[in-house]
Amino acid sequence: MLKRVFAAPDPGRARLRFAMRAVLGIGLAVVVCAMAGHSLVGAVTGGLAALLALFTVTDATVRGQALTTALLPLVGLPVLAAAAELHDHPVARDLTFLAVIGAGVYARRWGPRGHSLGVFAFMTFFVAQFLQATPGQLPELYAAVLLSLLTASAVRFGLWCYERRMPPAPVPAPPGGSGLARVTTRQAIQATAGAGFALVVGQLVSGQRWYWAVGATWWIFVNTTSRGETLVRGFRRVLGTVIGIGLGLLVAVPLQGAGVPTAVLLAVCVFGIFYTAAVSYTWMMLCVTVLAELLYGLLGVLDPALLALRLAETGVGAVGAVLAVLFVLPVTTHTVTDAWIQRALRCVHAATAEAAARLAGDASADPASRVAELEQLLARVRLSVAPLVHPLNPVPARKRRARQVLALLDDCAREIRGLVAVAADPEASHDARLAAACWRVEAAVEALTGGTDVTAPTTQPAVSDPALAHLHGLERALAELAQPLRRPSGSGSRLVAQQP
Repeated sequence: MLKRVFAAPDPGRARLRFAMRAVLGIGLAVVVCAMAGHSLVGAVTGGLAALLALFTVTDATVRGQALTTALLPLVGLPVLAAAAELHDHPVARDLTFLAVIGAGVYARRWGPRGHSLGVFAFMTFFVAQFLQATPGQLPELYAAVLLSLLTASAVRFGLWCYERRMPPAPVPAPPGGSGLARVTTRQAIQATAGAGFALVVGQLVSGQRWYWAVGATWWIFVNTTSRGETLVRGFRRVLGTVIGIGLGLLVAVPLQGAGVPTAVLLAVCVFGIFYTAAVSYTWMMLCVTVLAELLYGLLGVLDPALLALRLAETGVGAVGAVLAVLFVLPVTTHTVTDAWIQRALRCVHAATAEAAARLAGDASADPASRVAELEQLLARVRLSVAPLVHPLNPVPARKRRARQVLALLDDCAREIRGLVAVAADPEASHDARLAAACWRVEAAVEALTGGTDVTAPTTQPAVSDPALAHLHGLERALAELAQPLRRPSGSGSRLVAQQP
């Protein structure tokens, strides 16, 4: 777990800049709220709004990010009003909360923007419970949210918009389908059912802090698709919470909300959330837990009993998520994994065709964009395969096959990057051998995605032909992929593994 964070690659210092900008944007938002005369509750609300705006908005283009950020208050403020107005009406409040959860997950069908708006709506309702917001506080909370979003936007799109110097990152579209065949529809029903369980049991555990259980269920479902992914994420959430509570006993409880050290540690936690989010959910949850403890310290209610209660509520939320993904319209791991692998293979096919066209002299061919798309798709493959390679997976054979598939897909990506680099060289030439090799690669991909046999390459290219060398490497990797992508029974299924 330590290696995943401190030895994880950070190309272009992207994660570092992401985290440093978050600390700056959120810190400025809190300062602006304080200068505007807002109370501690208002400042906390504003800081959380800025955090969500900087963390959840992930559109491919800067213009898209700005539009999504502008839409956040249109979703969040009405939800905040509903949460405050229903504070003293538990049944109506709970039903509204479940409706917000279902709609928030269902909105993922519209891609990153739907996801961002759904998360913001949920967290706005959650924060109202966290701060015990009442209707009389709404004007201040509205102002704090708007001021913080403006401040965060000024930092993100004005002061430090490093994305303007980067090509737009391709965002893989969510799996399609219609009705209950659509994954986002099934997940919306699962999340609502799991949150309903967490809400009821969480209130039995604590009539005041029940929303922790609902929050645990919600965040376990974020960025997951299959039941395997959800189970692994639930385990990591509980692990991160346990470690964070232990750290809080050593750090947050003794501080008791002391101003300066608490502010410094809050900045460290914000940095940790943003810096570790892409590589370790356990580390991110550790930072989130310590941040929550520090906020409770500022509010004057932190004690060891509260931390024990948070652990119990987190456990309830994790159980709710597990029950939902196991018994409510389950989405199996192998179904999702197969879909993402096939999309990655089709991207390999497209990248090879673009590179071949570029080598043939077509200046309009753009294989580099396919490389970026392939990297995003491989990230999704790794996420979907994570349950199969997890240390707690009790089936070694599936684990070995999954690791073999990941290694061979990484080989494909490496050879594609090399081929694209060669194609970008204006001195690169094209001959009949390159055309034949590209055709064989494309045929191998079609065979893999179609369930037929793949023929392994029989000749070795000359060292002086780098393009041929990369194409030969692709042929080899694709041929070796044929075996682990099928069931051991030889039924022809293109699955990494059966159901976990």
